[in-house]
Amino acid sequence: MAEAEKSDPLAVHFRAFVSYSHADAAIAQKLHRKIETYRLPQHLQADRIDDQDNGRLGRIFRDREDLPAAQDLSESVKQALAGSQVLVVICSPDARASIWVTREIELFRALHPDRPVLAALVRGEPEEAFPAVLRNGAEPLAADLRKQGDGWRLGFLKIVAGIAGVPLDALVQRDAARRIRRVMAVTGGALVALLAMIGMTIYAIQSRNEAQHQQAEAEGLVEYMLTDLRTELKGVGRLDVMTKVNERAMDYYDDQADLSDMPAESLERRARILHAMGEDDEKRGDLDKALAKFTEAHRVTAALLARDPENPDRIFGHAQSEYWVGYVAYMQNKWMHASEFWGRYKLLADQLVAIDSSDLVWLREKGYADGNLCTLELRRSDNATPKVQYCQASLDTMEIVLERTPASKIAIQNVANRLGWLAEAKLKFNDSNGALRDYQNQEKLLESMFNEEQQNMNVADQWIRVLMTLGELHNDLGNFDAARSYTTRANRLASKLTKRDPENSKWGKWLVRTSSQMIEKGNKNGN
Repeated sequence: MAEAEKSDPLAVHFRAFVSYSHADAAIAQKLHRKIETYRLPQHLQADRIDDQDNGRLGRIFRDREDLPAAQDLSESVKQALAGSQVLVVICSPDARASIWVTREIELFRALHPDRPVLAALVRGEPEEAFPAVLRNGAEPLAADLRKQGDGWRLGFLKIVAGIAGVPLDALVQRDAARRIRRVMAVTGGALVALLAMIGMTIYAIQSRNEAQHQQAEAEGLVEYMLTDLRTELKGVGRLDVMTKVNERAMDYYDDQADLSDMPAESLERRARILHAMGEDDEKRGDLDKALAKFTEAHRVTAALLARDPENPDRIFGHAQSEYWVGYVAYMQNKWMHASEFWGRYKLLADQLVAIDSSDLVWLREKGYADGNLCTLELRRSDNATPKVQYCQASLDTMEIVLERTPASKIAIQNVANRLGWLAEAKLKFNDSNGALRDYQNQEKLLESMFNEEQQNMNVADQWIRVLMTLGELHNDLGNFDAARSYTTRANRLASKLTKRDPENSKWGKWLVRTSSQMIEKGNKNGN
């Protein structure tokens, strides 16, 4: 090492410089630690890191930890920025308001106009969290660390990929494969440990404080396996691994029948787990099991809301229970029950918007609630004159959300979904041309999204439905070539989805449906 480098620690090069506001210091520290300890897969290490780093990315500069005492803070930061290969900006409303974050971005771009700038969104929406200077010039690479965005794990891998200059898919695949292997290896031991914790809590722990500590650990393990881990396994089509874990978790919570003695955190965890498990049962086609779990979750969230009726989180949690119980009734054609639960869901969603109309999460809930009532009005067999104003109201709300977040894929998907329901409403009133326009606009949005995210099964799910519907509508209108084209595309997509997840009964039904339609059209053409 040169003498200048020995005397001046800032002469050492950094792999990345983390810029953040004081309000985001905790997450900056966490991100800093995770990046410095992350190791790239062996096949991606060549020419990207030094052998002495043992697969790690290298040093990351974060001023609270790496900045020495200096008379001139600006000069110290400038030296650190000059020695950094990448700038990572932790974006939040506080970061947008910080003059120091803005100056660090400007200085880095002035020093290194060709080096990458990565935006890590942690709070707020992009338009209120991204510093204005960040949008000037080259568009920054963005990772959304919020729960409603990429989430911590995927967002973190995007940042690593940007720093290391490697394909994101390679990191995601390695991470998923490693976690599946870990789950397969430790699930048996984890279940034994979980049961042991429960037994110790009941029979062996001598003090109340220790008992509560053990209970929290047990419940934390259950929630990890059924939420974070469940989400990761869902992405790679391995929900079957969690079947036994679901059963053990329910055994544990079935013993906790007295809600009055349980802390709010345990009740919230119980409700979230029951929602997740019930959703899995519904996707397998077992509505009875799903309803049992949703009904129990409804009991839990109702108790929470009764304790704290003005708390938006409690209102939101119970709204989810109202939705899921109503959804099962809807799937069972129990129209009055579905109307009862979904009506209360709408009241809760409207209450959230009344509390804060600028909150996009609450606004989306209002759009979902109106959308549910739209579908109910169109589907119920006992309704001769459906109230289609719910369909238009849902679309209007989702378009407001999209207008505020034009880059949000969730917002685009929601608008596409509401276009489909509005089109069906128009068919109810014999407006075939209007319906065709709405369906075609919906199909264009979904096809574009699927081409960008071919692993997004929610988008694929919506797209196949609109393809089937367009095939049937064109057939009714006498446009037989167009009908055949849409049905063929739907059949190919249904086949692909069914191969990916054979247990998904809904996709299996769509494969049969489109295959039958193709045979029927072929027979007609043959005649």
